[in-house]
Amino acid sequence: MGYRIAVAGATGAVGHEILQILAERDFPADEVVALASGDSEGRMVSFGEKKELEVRALDKCDFAGIDIALFSPGAAVSAKHAPRAAEAGAIVIDNTSHFRMEPDVPLVVPEVNGQAIAGYQTRKIIANPNCSTIQMVLALKPLHDLARARRVVVSTYQSVSGAGREAMDELFDQTRAIYVNDPVKKEAFPKQIAFNVIPQIDVFLDDGSTKEEWKMDAETRKILDPDIQVTATCVRVPVFIGHAEAVNVEFEKSISVEAARDAMNAFPGISVIDYRAEEGYVTPQECAGEDKVYVSRVRKDPTRPHGLNLWIVADNLRKGAALNAVQIAETLISDYIG
Repeated sequence: MGYRIAVAGATGAVGHEILQILAERDFPADEVVALASGDSEGRMVSFGEKKELEVRALDKCDFAGIDIALFSPGAAVSAKHAPRAAEAGAIVIDNTSHFRMEPDVPLVVPEVNGQAIAGYQTRKIIANPNCSTIQMVLALKPLHDLARARRVVVSTYQSVSGAGREAMDELFDQTRAIYVNDPVKKEAFPKQIAFNVIPQIDVFLDDGSTKEEWKMDAETRKILDPDIQVTATCVRVPVFIGHAEAVNVEFEKSISVEAARDAMNAFPGISVIDYRAEEGYVTPQECAGEDKVYVSRVRKDPTRPHGLNLWIVADNLRKGAALNAVQIAETLISDYIG
């Protein structure tokens, strides 16, 4: 049986990846409908290597007959149109931040808490977590099962693609401007991103943290364990694709480096590449276009009795967004509606 699939936000970076991944994984779709704003109506977007789809206007779309709608059009747009799609009978998998912390909406990384998908029936909406949260909880899950993580301290090094196509263009344009001695223009970011790092992702909250940092805390506790303490510093770096994280984890009991490596290597979606030599680790440039979450630099924290340090990288557009959404859809079909 084939399904009718809609992809909202099809002209964006994540929407593009969703369409490519649906094609790559031979998703059981009889029809895929590409949706975007009215300004993009009539444009063609690629679906796999040989096919193109004509973009339709999201605000005109009648979702009757659509089985699954994969949304990535921005939080405000999802807030308006995702409930409309669900009311028409579609099951919505939303990649924006709008529904993530609503208690009756499952927040899912299939390898970590795939059983939570069962809660889709309440509102017919499933939320895709934040990109930086996805790769971290995937690495934490097998370790948490071994020794129960109590506290996580994470510093992120997040690529500009996490802020969309305009942000990627800004990094390119600023880099070129610096080389040819033109003025550097800032629009997508509050400070120059080329040859710089910016310790702000999303808006500031009253306690001095940013919303991105709050997301990593709140989402990790919703997905993995409400008792885990998470403190994050999220930084934008001049990399086009691929997020990296330096993660310090304190456990309830001791866990050896060898046991940690073995547990993560045996877990679906993770590859441990950890050689204590030059090039014995994975960087964002190397993970771009890859589906796995890569873990390197696994080592004891000598300042804590049960602490480990990890270096985690992943393609934020794939596992950090589009792939995770498609995997939710695949699990939905195989376990619930197939």
